[in-house]
Amino acid sequence: MIIIIAVVLLVAIGGAAAFFMTRGGDEAHETGGAKKTKKAAKSAPPEYVALESFTVNLQQETGTDQYLQVQMTLQVAGAEQAELFKANMAKVRSRVLLLLSGKKASEINTVEGKKKLAEEIVATTKEPFVEKGDEQEVSEVLFTSFIIQ
Repeated sequence: MIIIIAVVLLVAIGGAAAFFMTRGGDEAHETGGAKKTKKAAKSAPPEYVALESFTVNLQQETGTDQYLQVQMTLQVAGAEQAELFKANMAKVRSRVLLLLSGKKASEINTVEGKKKLAEEIVATTKEPFVEKGDEQEVSEVLFTSFIIQ
């Protein structure tokens, strides 16, 4: 009788151990799958968000009015970020417009000046759209047209 109880107890413990081991393995597998999905999302190809043309008065230097007409495209991290930018396009345009209208022609007519301007646009468009929100994932500004007159 004691031997039968011991065998039944061993089978029950072995079954419970097997159940928890396989269940634990499934959880680890699910977690690994989630990590792979996040990695796949981060390694997804970038998306491009084209902005409509901007025409602004530049800060006066020579006593005559100077204008900047520029078109650009933002490189963002994935489709979700592209949709976020499209949904908040008014804020994006306002931020860029304010930045551009504070510039002088001499600051932005060189290659270095354009690169610096691109960095400033990236910084201003990364700012969260909502208070205490996450930053947007903008990696680059690509100028498609740039005219100073």
